[in-house]
Amino acid sequence: YSVDDDDKSLSSLEIIVPRDLADGFVNNKRESYKFKFQKIFDQEAKQDVVFDNIAKPVAECVLSGYNGTIFAYGQTGSGKTFTITGGAERYSDRGIIPRTLSYIFDQLQKDSSKVYTTHVSYLEIYNECGYDLLDPRHEASRLEDLPKVTIMEDPDQNIHLKNLSLQQATNEEEALNLLFLGDTNRMIAETPINQASTRSHCIFTIHISSKEPGSATIRRSKLHLVDLAGSERVAKTGVGGHLLTEAKYINLSLHYLEQVIIALAEKNRSHIPYRNSMMTSVLRDSLGGNCMTTMIATLSIDKRNIDESISTCRFAQRVALIKNEAVLNEEIDPRLVRVVLKKEIQELKDELALVTGKQRTSELSQEELLQLDELIETFLQDNDPDSTLDVGADMRKIKYCFIRVKVFLLNIDKLMTRSKISDKKLLPQHISEDKDINKEAGEELKKMKELLQQRDNEINILVNILKKEKKKAQGALFQLNGASAGSTVLEQ
Repeated sequence: YSVDDDDKSLSSLEIIVPRDLADGFVNNKRESYKFKFQKIFDQEAKQDVVFDNIAKPVAECVLSGYNGTIFAYGQTGSGKTFTITGGAERYSDRGIIPRTLSYIFDQLQKDSSKVYTTHVSYLEIYNECGYDLLDPRHEASRLEDLPKVTIMEDPDQNIHLKNLSLQQATNEEEALNLLFLGDTNRMIAETPINQASTRSHCIFTIHISSKEPGSATIRRSKLHLVDLAGSERVAKTGVGGHLLTEAKYINLSLHYLEQVIIALAEKNRSHIPYRNSMMTSVLRDSLGGNCMTTMIATLSIDKRNIDESISTCRFAQRVALIKNEAVLNEEIDPRLVRVVLKKEIQELKDELALVTGKQRTSELSQEELLQLDELIETFLQDNDPDSTLDVGADMRKIKYCFIRVKVFLLNIDKLMTRSKISDKKLLPQHISEDKDINKEAGEELKKMKELLQQRDNEINILVNILKKEKKKAQGALFQLNGASAGSTVLEQ
């Protein structure tokens, strides 16, 4: 390989892969691979040079109120953890995280114009499960005993991490102690490629909030420092059992990370698969969002690792195509807003008292309330449609009158509703009473008709009897007349 730093803006890396002609076959593979990056550090580069070029500009942005992310990507044993965290042997081997903490707290001490608050969190993602490495109840305990961190999403698609503790750090020493505590809880295993390989993704986050004295504006920013697990082909490492399971999860999450990077690099893609893995969900803002993001690609330049090195360079170039839009994170402090509003209300009250000549309290006196009640009663009893209710230019009195009139109308509505309900209740009763009356009248009519029929029958019988008696009387009279006529003849 060769590094060319002559170009002012970009550095170029050339990797030469000689063709293998031992088998006698024609080999048309490319021999030369060229890549351009913003900065390339050779193997002799020191940690302070790496920090000054990579982490310092991002830390300055974070202090100004922008979000920042630095993440290291590369195969196992290529130096990711050494770059991010550092080596334990020499003080000069300190990595990006301790140097960034030192730089941030140094700048905070120098800046006395603002009030700063700093918190730290340390998340580990192992086999697609999140763990809180800074849980105060479990120092240097087993990974299974640590609290599990779960992802929650709000309606605005902002990610919140449940059970991830935020530890306040007032100075550099406290922050470094938290970093060391988290590192002791990390999942480390020996692999054929690396004796102490980190088998998980770790995200160390520094949360900074700043506020100027007397100002209602708060600036909140966060800096993610991400150490990804090693990426390499499982077949090449020759691991099995538990290490094989770990490698599968690592490669799968890195595959999903690559999918997100590819989707973000394509302009016409509407869907970005952030939810496929926990790591891409947590780094949602950092990848294609409101963040200043820097990627470090670490290469292990060795003949057997050439393929991994080339694929890492290609991945880094895809990441470089993504454009983030970092904005200043400012919000209004509600407590200060309340103080300002209270002060403004008091000033307006004093101004009003100066104009009217009366000192007004927030509540009306008992005497004023009685006077208003009399005015309202007179106004409601007045039948003149042109009459008005004049209480003066006092909003307290106007509001009180509105409330009293509203209560009066509501009471009338209640009374009308009750009367309607009572009418509805009475109506079936009247109907039932009418039905009873009609029933009794029908029965009485029936009895009268029967009685009338009986009387008609009796009258008919009497008429028949009278007719018979009449006939008998007529016959007797006829006989009597005949007898008298015979006696007359006899007499004659």
